[in-house]
Amino acid sequence: MQSIKELYKIGKGPSSSHTMGPERASRLFQKETPNADHYRVILYGSLSKTGKGHGTDRVIHEVFSPVSTEIVFSQEPLPASMHPNTMDFFAFREDKQIATLRVESIGGGDIQIVDRPGLTPPEVYPENSFAEIMQFCRLRGIRLHEYVEINEGPEIWDFLAEIWSAMKKSIERGLSKTGILPGGLNVERRAKLLYEQEAPHESPQVRECRIVCSYAFAVSEENADCGTIVTAPTCGSCGILPSVLRYVQEQHGYSEERILHALAVAGIIGNLIKRNASVSGAECGCQAEVGSACSMAAGALCELQNLPIDNIQYAAEIALEHHLGLTCDPICGLVQVPCIERNAVAAMRAFSACNLAFFLTDTQRISFDMVVKTMYETGIHISSAFRETSEGGLAKLYNRKSR
Repeated sequence: MQSIKELYKIGKGPSSSHTMGPERASRLFQKETPNADHYRVILYGSLSKTGKGHGTDRVIHEVFSPVSTEIVFSQEPLPASMHPNTMDFFAFREDKQIATLRVESIGGGDIQIVDRPGLTPPEVYPENSFAEIMQFCRLRGIRLHEYVEINEGPEIWDFLAEIWSAMKKSIERGLSKTGILPGGLNVERRAKLLYEQEAPHESPQVRECRIVCSYAFAVSEENADCGTIVTAPTCGSCGILPSVLRYVQEQHGYSEERILHALAVAGIIGNLIKRNASVSGAECGCQAEVGSACSMAAGALCELQNLPIDNIQYAAEIALEHHLGLTCDPICGLVQVPCIERNAVAAMRAFSACNLAFFLTDTQRISFDMVVKTMYETGIHISSAFRETSEGGLAKLYNRKSR
């Protein structure tokens, strides 16, 4: 399993698969073809269907500018062998093709170069399942965050401190802004309103919901506005983990060190999902994005409460299991509706998953590893119309002209 440094990435929204991945691929190809005087990029599958809404063409043009670049949104049906986020790059010099490259944007801002396995990041963790990790930790009497340090080295804490700082800044920026998000849907920024709109005689439970959701809205709105966020594990699900951690730190006074430990645990959970299933909405639907993020947040909450590894595993399982089948049907290909509200709902679900695991761990029947495999099997059988192509569900039925 790879380093959690490959999971958490600081970057610009709105989409890790459609924006960050293509940007990385474009920069790689540009570096390999410095003498090109013209580029052609063909986008397939989900990249073609929702690329304009996600800004895929914009970031590609920005990378290759001022060199002329033609972008083709292919409507060809994808063969089963092709990843739904595939793109072909062509470089020309004086009308002669000098290079080509096929790249898959596999989720979370990661890219895979077809026929170049040597570019894959190295494996850092020998264990590739939660069961194996649990066995390792129990034999040595250590917690999950200590397991992370053993494999990553003590420098992982400086990295996670930077990640946590970026997460907090994305919340602050999101809470400070108002106005309409770009893209034509006329979606208003609502984080500030939600944060400040205290209800008369507000109960502690209602306040918790309002504050946590305002934080999730803040980060998700920053993402939708092409602001700087952290993939956790993706741009589309970037609001869940920061909102949960920020709220409980404020409520319970957890130290920065404890928060970093929670981020490490969340990173292991996200990494296992990424390794054994997918965090790509185009590959497995929104269960792979929001479901994975909720699972990470639930595990992080258990770590902050010093619960044993059994509880962490069960909370992560509950959170992911009850997102199974969740479709990815962004209206107009924008990471706004239903994505922003969905981040807030999943943040609250993470608390429920943690609480259920605390009371019911001894009754668990489905393991985390099993539900990860189930999520992947479910995802690949979901119709492509519900996997980030905007051809089904809300994206199909919504008509902004008649709204």
